[in-house]
Amino acid sequence: MRILHTADWHLGKIFHNVHLTDDQAHVLEQFVTLAKDARPDAVIIAGDVFDRAVPPPEAVALWDEVVTRLAHETEAHVVVIAGNHDSPHRLGLNAQLLEQSRVHLRTRFEPAPRPLVLRDAHGPVLLFPLPYVDPARARSEAGNPALQEHADVFEHLMAQVRAQTAQAGNGARCVVAAHATVLGGESCDSERRLAIGGAEEVPPAVFEGAHYVALGHLHRPQRVGADHVRYAGSLLKYSFSEAGDEKSVSLVELDATGACRIEEIRLSPKRDVRRISGTLDEVLAAAEKDAAREDYLQVELTDTLPVFNAMEKLRAVYPNVLAVSRPELERTVDEAATRVRAAARLSPLALFEAFHREMTGEALTEEGCALLAEILAGIERERREA
Repeated sequence: MRILHTADWHLGKIFHNVHLTDDQAHVLEQFVTLAKDARPDAVIIAGDVFDRAVPPPEAVALWDEVVTRLAHETEAHVVVIAGNHDSPHRLGLNAQLLEQSRVHLRTRFEPAPRPLVLRDAHGPVLLFPLPYVDPARARSEAGNPALQEHADVFEHLMAQVRAQTAQAGNGARCVVAAHATVLGGESCDSERRLAIGGAEEVPPAVFEGAHYVALGHLHRPQRVGADHVRYAGSLLKYSFSEAGDEKSVSLVELDATGACRIEEIRLSPKRDVRRISGTLDEVLAAAEKDAAREDYLQVELTDTLPVFNAMEKLRAVYPNVLAVSRPELERTVDEAATRVRAAARLSPLALFEAFHREMTGEALTEEGCALLAEILAGIERERREA
């Protein structure tokens, strides 16, 4: 059984005020080509198809085009679950109709999960789509007050997954698609927390019994706990903290015993997300030999002196500079603010002593301190009398 696993497309994403639909379409064209060439039995999209519950029209149009092509140009079953960014109702529109085209939209919580049963030469594979659900909704719909946290919900669901897999016979293999924060996974700042504190975390052991777990939510491609429990990662880099990451999709081959062979396949973005640093003159000079000037950039300027019109000058050579930072300047401002706060806590006498030392390089004499104290005392008397 061959499975193509992807997640976290976030169609309609706006990155530093730039709409990324064109970039997403560029990568999804490669994804459709890969799906045609690899000939998977199933394509799993593990949640967060859209970036928000009410996506913009161009994002909906792109989704419609891609899912239609996957249905018409491949023979794969396309299995889609809702993530925390998706509206289950919108993403699940026409689900029953699309089933006839091998597109399976599982967007709403089902207390008793229904598997999609696929078959290969070695027997059945039960694929369980488990869309994201808030524990409060799961608790209400399942009528089970014990479902307090995300881990409780998955314990409840996986108990039924294991029971149905066992009922299917010894040769049955089990695949789970889920959208969750699995304990031990490495997150980044482009993700939205599912809950406060540790209430969102699900231990990897909860998926015991599954031969492959296709995860969505965390944006870095990674294994969690075991090789077969895996995040495919996001379609593109959605924050500058991901500049060093390599985005990919996972091609999984499940053998007769359920053992997995996993291959990460990189897709080439139209524009990469990068961080560069140097003085303004160094950055401008380097642009002449930079073949990727169209990339989305965060520029760290190391100049210690003021720089005027930095963004305008940078965008003349790097049109997609989205953020500029000045660590040296920020550090100077922080140090100055620290000195101001410290000075505010000094008495007038101590403050003048510090000023005198900075201006003259010498400490105020005892006679000077006594004279200053007398003057300050006189000023205070006048203030009280007034």
